[in-house]
Amino acid sequence: MARRPVGDGFRARWRRTVHRARVGLRKSAVDYFRGDAADWLALTVLTISVPLIAWGTVLAPQWCPPTTLVLPVLVGGLLLRPSSLLLLYGASAAAMVVESAVLGPYRDGVGRVTPGTVLVVAAVALAGLIVAQFRARVGVPWMRGGTMLFDLRERIRVQSRLPRLPDGWHAEMALRPAGGQSFSGDFVVATRTSGGRILEAVLTDVSGKGMDAGSRALLLSGAFGGLLGSLPPHAFLTAANGYLLRQNWDEGFATSVHLVLDLETGDYELLSAGHLPGMQLSAGTGRWEEKAAEGPLLGVYDGAEFHSVKGTLRSGDVLLLFTDGLVEAAGRDLTEGIDRLIGEADRYVAHGFRGAAWQLIEAVAKDVNDDRALLIVCRD
Repeated sequence: MARRPVGDGFRARWRRTVHRARVGLRKSAVDYFRGDAADWLALTVLTISVPLIAWGTVLAPQWCPPTTLVLPVLVGGLLLRPSSLLLLYGASAAAMVVESAVLGPYRDGVGRVTPGTVLVVAAVALAGLIVAQFRARVGVPWMRGGTMLFDLRERIRVQSRLPRLPDGWHAEMALRPAGGQSFSGDFVVATRTSGGRILEAVLTDVSGKGMDAGSRALLLSGAFGGLLGSLPPHAFLTAANGYLLRQNWDEGFATSVHLVLDLETGDYELLSAGHLPGMQLSAGTGRWEEKAAEGPLLGVYDGAEFHSVKGTLRSGDVLLLFTDGLVEAAGRDLTEGIDRLIGEADRYVAHGFRGAAWQLIEAVAKDVNDDRALLIVCRD
């Protein structure tokens, strides 16, 4: 039998060792940013960097001033847990003492450890400790926390996506949170039922605004999306009301309007839970008609009844559903706000309402500090 060269066996073992080390390092990094591993690697690297920085400060204080120690302190506040962070702070404090002893009193020249240096490093350390304690309480690493918020925002957007409609129909919605934030207390869920013949869409306004209402809106949009299409149309708001009551939120009410539209005949029903009325444009007369259904707020009391209002969308007709942030303002009557919205909407009658939802929000309530949502359904 031919013997394998000794060099080949060594190279093979070396490649396997390097491969295992690389896989282990990658797994440790992935586990860390998922929050499933210890932070020993980051702590080791940052702790080693502290004496290196101190050594650079002693050799060339003009290029590496004592305040350079804020760099590992700042990175540690983003990566380390509070207990590990205190170890890093201890090493940084010891390095600063050594720098002060070697460089001499700060009055002897530039590049010394001054009281201002100590205050700057201490302030950054305190800020990093506060951030680390917040992350530890939430239980999410710093990078994973941003990714989680991004995923939550995208889930709300996906759940608010309208289904594709048959030829002759167009629907679009626009949502603008308060204060330019990414999360909103307004949301839409929609689906097609009865073999695609019926469009069901629910526009909801959760109490509060922006980030305060965003978490509740995410929970409700998932629950409402599961209920929509699984229950008869007249049972949806009753089930939604019961769901809110079971949450026992301190500020747990919401307004909602439920549209049930037959895409073959154009007949529809609106069921409202304390929501603003819809507005329908009749292409035959060119006039807008208010469609107001009756019903109490969601999450206020059990046994609530929700009554519907009926209508028909003929060729060229348009139906607008919106939340109060679009028409309400301090010192202005609600009717005045609706009239302003309708006045702006009249500009799109001649050319069509495709792409008009976002532009209407911009024209009517661009700088309003409230969540704004607009749903447009039109028949070509």
